[in-house]
Amino acid sequence: MDFLDRSKPFIEWMLAWRENLQPLSLTALTATNPANVGIVSVDVIKGFCSVGPLSSPRVDTIVEPIVALFKRAWEQGVRDIALPQDTHPADAVEFGQYAPHCIRGTEEAETVEAFQSLPFFDQLAVFEKNSINSGLQPDFVSWLQARPHIKTWIVVGDCTDLCTHQLAMHIRLSANQNQQARVRVILPVNCVDTYDLPVETARSLGAVPHDGDFLHLVFLYHMMLNGIEVVTEIMA
Repeated sequence: MDFLDRSKPFIEWMLAWRENLQPLSLTALTATNPANVGIVSVDVIKGFCSVGPLSSPRVDTIVEPIVALFKRAWEQGVRDIALPQDTHPADAVEFGQYAPHCIRGTEEAETVEAFQSLPFFDQLAVFEKNSINSGLQPDFVSWLQARPHIKTWIVVGDCTDLCTHQLAMHIRLSANQNQQARVRVILPVNCVDTYDLPVETARSLGAVPHDGDFLHLVFLYHMMLNGIEVVTEIMA
C-alpha cells in the first residue's frame, strides 16, 4: 500500500498529461515537402488483430485509423511507408516468452485485409521480422538508413509497450546517436494500442497478466520522456 500511495500522484500526473494531448495536422507536416515524411506501421497483421492466440479486439480497433492515415498521407504525396511484421519460424526462440504466433506461411502472419485492399499496397515496403525489435531486422534498418531525407517519422501499430515502443525508440535513439537534431518521431495515440489480460484470467490460463490500460499509458509516457512526440491523432 505504501508503494501504491507513493505512486498515486505520478499516475494522476500521467493521466492528466494523456488527457491534454493535442492532435497534429498532416497538411502542416507535408507542407514543405511530403518526401520528408515517412510512416512505419509495425505488426498490424491478422495474428494480433483477428486470428490466433495473441489476437486482441483492442488492437483490431487501430486498423481503420491507420488506414485513414495511410490514405491521407498518400493523397498528400507521402510515398515512404514501411510495414515491419512478425513472421516467425516454427521453432522461434521468442515462443519461450509468448505463445506460438504469426508463423511463416500461416494466416496469422498475413497483413490485415484493410491494408491489402489499399490501391497502393503493392508500393509499401513489407519486412519480415523475428523479434519484437524492428531495429534488429537488417533489411528494415537499411531501408531507414537509405532515407536520410526523411525528417519526420510517424510510428503506428502494436503493441504500445512491445513492438511499437521498440520501433519508435530505435528511430529516435538512432537519430540522437547520429546528432540528427532535425529528425522528429511522432506517435498518434489513436493508431497504437496493446492487449489486455486481466490477473484472474491470466491465473486461470497459467499465463502472465498484462494490464492493457496501465501499460499503454506508461509506455506512451516513456516514449514522450525520450523525445517522441505523442499526439492524439494526425488529422488532415
